[in-house]
Order: sequence, then structure tokens, then C-alpha cells
Amino acid sequence: MKILGISAFYHDSSAALLVDGKIVAAAQEERFTREKHDSEFPTNAVQYCLDEAGITTEQLDFVTFYEKPFLKFDRLLETYFAVAPSGLRSFLAAMPQWLKRKLHLPREIRKKLEGEHNRAFVFPRHHESHAASAFYPSPFTDAAILTLDGVGEWECATISDGENNQIQVLKSLNFPHSLGLLYSAFTYFCGFRVNSGEYKLMGLAPYGKPVYRDLIMDRLLDLKEDGSFRLRLEYFNFCQGLTMTNNRFASLFEGPRRLPESQITEREMNLAASIQKVTEEIVFRMAKTARELTGKTNLCLSGGVALNCVANGKLMREKIFKNIWVQPASGDAGGALGAALLVHYKLLENERHPSVGDDMMGGRLGPAFSNSEIEKNLKKHGAVYRRLDDEEALLQETASGIADGKVIGWFQDRMEFGPRALGARSIIGDARSSIMQSQMNLRIKYRESFRPFAPSVLREDASHYFELEEESPYMLIVADVQKGIQRDLSEQDMAAMLDPDLIKRVNVERSDITAVTHVDMSARVQTVDEQRHGRYYRLIREFKKQTGCGVIINTSFNVRGEPIVHSPEDALRCFLATDMDILVLENCLLHKSEQPEYLKSDRETYLREFALA
Repeated sequence: MKILGISAFYHDSSAALLVDGKIVAAAQEERFTREKHDSEFPTNAVQYCLDEAGITTEQLDFVTFYEKPFLKFDRLLETYFAVAPSGLRSFLAAMPQWLKRKLHLPREIRKKLEGEHNRAFVFPRHHESHAASAFYPSPFTDAAILTLDGVGEWECATISDGENNQIQVLKSLNFPHSLGLLYSAFTYFCGFRVNSGEYKLMGLAPYGKPVYRDLIMDRLLDLKEDGSFRLRLEYFNFCQGLTMTNNRFASLFEGPRRLPESQITEREMNLAASIQKVTEEIVFRMAKTARELTGKTNLCLSGGVALNCVANGKLMREKIFKNIWVQPASGDAGGALGAALLVHYKLLENERHPSVGDDMMGGRLGPAFSNSEIEKNLKKHGAVYRRLDDEEALLQETASGIADGKVIGWFQDRMEFGPRALGARSIIGDARSSIMQSQMNLRIKYRESFRPFAPSVLREDASHYFELEEESPYMLIVADVQKGIQRDLSEQDMAAMLDPDLIKRVNVERSDITAVTHVDMSARVQTVDEQRHGRYYRLIREFKKQTGCGVIINTSFNVRGEPIVHSPEDALRCFLATDMDILVLENCLLHKSEQPEYLKSDRETYLREFALA
């Protein structure tokens, strides 16, 4: 049985393919088109999935779309009518797309599949797809399932019971009362882009204090003990307008929203800390309700809010559940996978046999490139490289470069599915360096200096560096750095921690792995094991052999505003346009200092194309 799942037309289009229940391939369209959060039909991702399985469109048994378009349209119409006439601009902007194609998805999908699929289409509900993506690939036979995001059709959050091959929704929270939209409202107000800047808000939170927590609780929402709540809509504009907040919201929080790219002030830091605190409280209450309703000791999480790894880490430490598993592609992209899994298990009632660990293959579900393909590309551009087929020699040279303070572009194996780079399309560096975080942010990633980098740590060494008992292979858990490797701060350090200049705060040496230690002594941890991560694990092991340290920096291989690199061509361009020192493409190794000058000539064009997006 071959089942293709599709997510398209709203945010982060993607495709995923199951063959006899096995996840064969999954990828986001943005990686192929180079347009971040590409929402068009995932033509390239679909073709990749079919190629990976060696099949054609005619051989598909089912095509499934991750939500119900008519039910979503019903919600949009009801919302516009409820706020009319104030929502006219938003209504007029949305309707052409709906009338032209979103209400005709079977026709549109057949057209995009070149008319070759004449079998069944399946349209599950948005949060059913999220729940399926969380439960079915998990290692659990049974679990409570919590999904949280902005909004699907009507649902913004659900609690479900997963048992063997079935999922039953027990409780839901409906639009407009949405935790995802509440968090996005603060993302927007603090000057970041909705649907992509939420990571920035989470990273900013530790710089502030939750001084607005009570104000948010008192004025913006009515929170119940079970985690359900009602937003006070007079402070928001997302129902009727093209923005998230209004003047009343601005008056409540001491002035207008921060303009994008302007200086971040203490107010934004405190707002970030406050909404993060509120988010955690809501998640905890919902999790307790899920435990009470299901009686399960395992919890699966999905939806965009499940990517809030700070909340995930604190939820683990609350011990409401014995075990927690988070879908690594928790956003809308993962809905394509969930929709396909839902058809296989719930609709077709196939037996389910959970794997030890999980069924996500370490998230490596995208394209891979052979050494011959890579060499062909490098020769086409006239790049200077060496091919090292002796893996030990390759790892020794790469690890030595990291130890010498070099920044490495690391391109190996199949591309990751989801928003995180997990050691296949990564930029890596020395976690011990006191200046590496600000240097990589400003000279490599071209992004805000305050944003923390994640550590990749050998699974067997994780508890030495972090207060973490569980594995975290998908970088979805924040844990505290062990006190034994934290450093005492001098009076000068303490003064720097209060400086308005965030770069000075970032550069304080807080631990022995200072480049991945956030200002609150926490880190977004990726545990690395050989079974899931292969050569990446062996590289960190070699780095430890050379330095005694089993931790390196891992950040996504891209610049700000650009999707993570997909191909050797993407990786070479990014390498040449930034201040990376070494590029490792499978067995091919390049040093920046050895490259001809003409290869760097499109640097400014490249950075204009992405870095200011």
C-alpha cells in the first residue's frame, strides 16, 4: 500500500510517502525552491518522494491532504461575518485564493499530479493529522496525545487517546481561543515575523523577567484549571485584520510594537519572558488534564507550539508523564506525514508495531547526494577540494579544524525533515569558545546576536554536561547546564549581564561550554547516537578524542531568511558567501582559503537575496 501525504497552500508545504506502513521519504518544498516557508503545492517534494520509492503517481493507492478545506472555509466565513464590516480588507485578500483553488483541492491536486492519480483522496482534520504524526511514529503502544498550534479548521488544541492503531479525540479548544495565536501575537508585537519568529521570542525570553505575567493573565485571557481558556478579543486583531494586535494591546504594554530590525529593549525582553511563562503554565495544565482523561503514562506532542523546547523541557521535569515524545516536524509540514499515517493505521486498520526509539529515522527522510554527484558540481564551479575516502582521516581533519576555532559546513547523508538541522545539514563549531556564539550569529548566520546555539553532545556524555536524564535526538528539549561545569561570574561579568548591549551579555563565559550556554544557564540539547546519526556521532567522538570534550555547536546550514540547504550547490553557495572556514560535502573537503576569488564574487547578491528577508 502506497500512501502520499500532502500539506500545501497555507504554510510550509511538504510531502511524505508511506510504503506498506514504512516512512520512505518526507521533505519540505522550501528546500527545493529556496523560498522560506513556501506554501505552494509541493511539486518538487512530491517528485522526490516518488523517486525515493521508485514509483510513479499511477502506483499510489491513496493521496491524503492534511486538513479539511470546506471546514476551514466555514470557519473563515463565520469569523468574517461575526466581525463585519471591520474584516473587509482581510476578507477581500483571502477570498480569491479560496474561490480559485482551495475549495477545489481534488481538482488542484490531480492537476499538479498531472492527472495520473484517479483513486481516492482522503481529507482528515488538521489536528487529527498532527495527532497521528505524534503518536504513530512514537515508541509507545499507548499514549495521551496533546496537539497545540495556531488554528486548523476550528480546533486550536486537542487532547486525544492513542491506543495501538487508533486515535480518539477526547477534548478540544476551538478558534479564536488559541495558545499558538496568543504566542504569535507577542511575536508580532516584539517585532518578529509571525510563523517564523516564534523561535526568536523563545530565545529572547531568558534575557528578561516575567513582569507582565499577571497582566497577561488578568487582562488577555481567562484561564481554567483544565488548561482551557478564552482570549479577550478586544485586545487582538487577527480575527478581522491583517495584523495580530491593536492599539488597545499597545496601550496595555506601554507603547507601540517594536519595529522590525530596530533595537530590542528591556520591554521586549520582559514581554518575551512573560508570555513564555504563561505558555508553560497553560501547557502544564493541559498536560495534567490529558493525564487525567486518558490515564496514560506516555505523552506525545505535536503542532507548532510543541516546538517550544523550553516548555517541553520543563514539562519533562514536572513528571506529569513518565515518558514524552515530540514529533520533530511538529509544524504544518509534519501534517503531511500525519495524514498518510492516519490513513494507514486508523482508516485501513493495519496493525501497528512501535519501534524501539521511534520510526522517524533520526529525521533523515530527505534527499542524499553521492560523492560523484558532489564532485561533478564542484568541478563545474572550479572549486578546489580534496576527496578523502578514508573516513578516519576525514574526521581527524574536521575535528582538528573545530578545535582550532574554525567554522565548518557539514553536509552528509539524507536531509532532515522538520525545522531543525540534526547533523546532516549543519554548521558546526567549538562549544568551548567564548566568542563563537556572537561570531557565528553575526558573521555566518547574519542574524540577531542574542540567539543561542544548540549543543550536539554524545548520548553517553549528556548527563555529564546537562541535567538531562532522557535522550533528545531531535533537539526539542531544553535542559540546564550541570552546575559542575558552570563558572562563577565576576563583578565585571555581572555588570555585563545587565548591559543593554546583548552582545556583551552573550560573550560572558558562563560555563566550560560557553558558546552553547544561554544566559539562564540552559541549552537546547541534541543527544547524538551512532544508530541515528552515523558519521556525525563519529565526528563528535573524534573531537572528544582530540580535546576531551564531547560537545560541539550545531546550527542549521543556512543564513538568515534562507531555508536549510538542500543540495551540494546550495551548500557551496552558502559556504562561499559567508565566513565559514571549511566545507565537508560527504567525503569532499574544501578550505575557504584555497578557493579562487571569482567563486566569491556573488557574495553580496546572495546575502541581499536571503539575509534581510
